[in-house]
Amino acid sequence: MTHGFVLSKFLPPHMGHVYLCDFARAYCDHLTVLVCSLPDDPIPGEVRLRWMEELCPGARVLWHAEAVPQAPEEHPDFWRIWREIVRRAHPEPIDFVFASEAYGHRLAKEVGAGRFVPVDPMRQAVPVSGTSVRETPLLHWEHLPPLVRAHYAKRVCVFGPESTGKTTLANRLGDHFKTRVVPEYGRTYTEAFGVDCDQSALANIIRGHRAATTASRRYCNKVLILDTDPVLTLVWADMLTGSRAGLGVSKDDLADLYLLTDIDVPWVNDGTRYFPDAGARRTFFERCKAELVVRGLPHVTLSGAWAQREATAIAAVQSLINS
Repeated sequence: MTHGFVLSKFLPPHMGHVYLCDFARAYCDHLTVLVCSLPDDPIPGEVRLRWMEELCPGARVLWHAEAVPQAPEEHPDFWRIWREIVRRAHPEPIDFVFASEAYGHRLAKEVGAGRFVPVDPMRQAVPVSGTSVRETPLLHWEHLPPLVRAHYAKRVCVFGPESTGKTTLANRLGDHFKTRVVPEYGRTYTEAFGVDCDQSALANIIRGHRAATTASRRYCNKVLILDTDPVLTLVWADMLTGSRAGLGVSKDDLADLYLLTDIDVPWVNDGTRYFPDAGARRTFFERCKAELVVRGLPHVTLSGAWAQREATAIAAVQSLINS
């Protein structure tokens, strides 16, 4: 039975890393993958550990989080330090060290491995640069595994009062950017259980928004379009019950951009709507706008004809992707 070893920061894991680990798992009987991180890394080490556990089924995936030198020129005892790190992670004899970089020769020698096995050093199997991926992940989308895409994907929420074209606009944005749209979970809930929403119902709607977003993030194309979100559910709580008791949002609930739909369009009764009165619609809109302002959330107001709204929205989302 042979033992292989892979060491990297995986910051972030990309398809080149997936190829490296798949190659190693196919080459040896038992593979150990060591995820190395520093305290100030832009992606926490424990997150990368979870990613690599999912990307390397059947492998022993471990995490090293101590602040240690990252290159031989940083410390005279660099190789001794890393020999001890590898020995703690892999106490068994190592038959193969796998790497796509030249350091694999020295690492294999230092840890007493039987052989260094180079894996795609010319990047012919997977033409990807880790540095480029780190600097501009959205430009290298095809080289990111789906679970890593979820980390980098931008979120755009179509946000505003009822009957302002949110669902239509969200679907058109999804078509334009060839990406996933998260449906309005409030509509899903009220169509199943009726429009009489109390705090418990609103809490379930928020929970549904979160679950739907999580289920969709890794399958979107650079940007995920949300047809409303938990923040808007808080405004609904104000409008329907006058209270937010027991309700709240977290930082992870917040989108990168909000498209605020104005009320300068006709109200249409579709059987699940509440506020046909012009005064109530104005109040609803102002509360939506105030919610975004008080939270400091980036937003663009969409008003006027439908074509103008769509054009403004597309330009705003494209700017977000390009940023």
